[in-house]
Amino acid sequence: MYHDPALASRAKADPRPRSAVSGAVGLVGLAGMSAWVIVAHVFRMNGPYAALVNVVACALPMVIWSLAVDKVHRNPSTGIDWSLTRPWRETRDVSVTKLTGLWLTWGAIAAIYALGRVWGETRYANYPFAMSCFVVVAPALFLLSIPYVLWLDRKLVHPRDGAWSLGAWAMGVEGWDREAIFNHLRSWAVKAFFLAFMVAIVPPGFAEFVSIDPRAALGDPVRLATYLVTFMFVIDVAFATAGYILTFRPLDSHIRTANPYAAGWTAALICYPPFLLMGQGGPLDYHEGSADWSYWLGNYPWVLPVLGALLVALTAIYAWATIAFGLRFSNLTHRGILTHGPYAWSRHPAYLSKNLFWWLSTMPFLATTGWHDAVRNAAVMACVSGVYYWRARTEERHLGADPAYQEYSAWMARNAPVPRLFARLTSRVTPAKAGAQSQERHSL
Repeated sequence: MYHDPALASRAKADPRPRSAVSGAVGLVGLAGMSAWVIVAHVFRMNGPYAALVNVVACALPMVIWSLAVDKVHRNPSTGIDWSLTRPWRETRDVSVTKLTGLWLTWGAIAAIYALGRVWGETRYANYPFAMSCFVVVAPALFLLSIPYVLWLDRKLVHPRDGAWSLGAWAMGVEGWDREAIFNHLRSWAVKAFFLAFMVAIVPPGFAEFVSIDPRAALGDPVRLATYLVTFMFVIDVAFATAGYILTFRPLDSHIRTANPYAAGWTAALICYPPFLLMGQGGPLDYHEGSADWSYWLGNYPWVLPVLGALLVALTAIYAWATIAFGLRFSNLTHRGILTHGPYAWSRHPAYLSKNLFWWLSTMPFLATTGWHDAVRNAAVMACVSGVYYWRARTEERHLGADPAYQEYSAWMARNAPVPRLFARLTSRVTPAKAGAQSQERHSL
């Protein structure tokens, strides 16, 4: 194996900042998920509940590893002091106030789900299935929240969080914090919106993958690439769903802050239904008269496996970027700064790989209906890529308030291959402070 002393010396002199998540967490989650996928393949279990078990098979090993090996519950960032054991009478009023705020939040979310037409339709995703799951879980969540809050408040260094402030405001108790309430509501808005979407799309992707016979795909580069790409998206969705569910302080996976900027929310939401602009017939639909890569390269069989492998590699990078989060994946939130995996190479590995995949798989610069649609599709695809650039910039603004992120960003500008490559291509001197990682994102 080749060893470059110069690179080794440089890495030692300028070490990469510590990541909030260990690389092993995602790997054990991937191992658990893969084991269940094999079982589902063998026994042809492709139903919606088998898909939910896939999420559990992904999440449970990560929880065990995080607590038993990484001991994340002892991180100072949890805000928990395990040596504390306050008397019940000391924290009881705080806990009651916090539960009031928490239940008010859940009630508002339930009302929005019930009154919003989109969550009762299957036009965008199987939202009725997601709602049925939430109805089953809601009573248990309500009951379990009582002992959980009563127990945790005895250990928290500062138990008066956003939920407490909301409860205090509703009950007329003095001392509530306006910004804490807004951050609490933004955080739960993220969970409510994206978790419903994720639970709705978990079953169809899982069913599609499990229903494919891998042996039938081995002799066809197009079918093989499609099979592997589908698996990458199954991985991505499972990890993302687990991340939205497991926002707990003892796991150090709680939401520190939710993006407070309207531009950040706008840039993210237009990538998801019902606000999706890239969908069929939308203003950023780049599929008019288009055909996929296998159509355009069908007469060049020697090129098909090469491009197929490249598309698989791009989706593997995209999935890897989600795996790197472990338990902490989420849009529009700060849950700790990642510096490992693909985030040691690029600040935006998911956005970059996703957009390259779209350009190469769709080939919007070619159209079966003539050059006019080809030009239009390419221009619209460029706008779509611009949306993701916008998302990255809004995330920079949010995450940039954290000194840990600032340290990471400066290190990336000095050392990471992708930022340095772009700096050379644009004939710039690599700045000490540049860009940001896209650690808030998820879209399909």
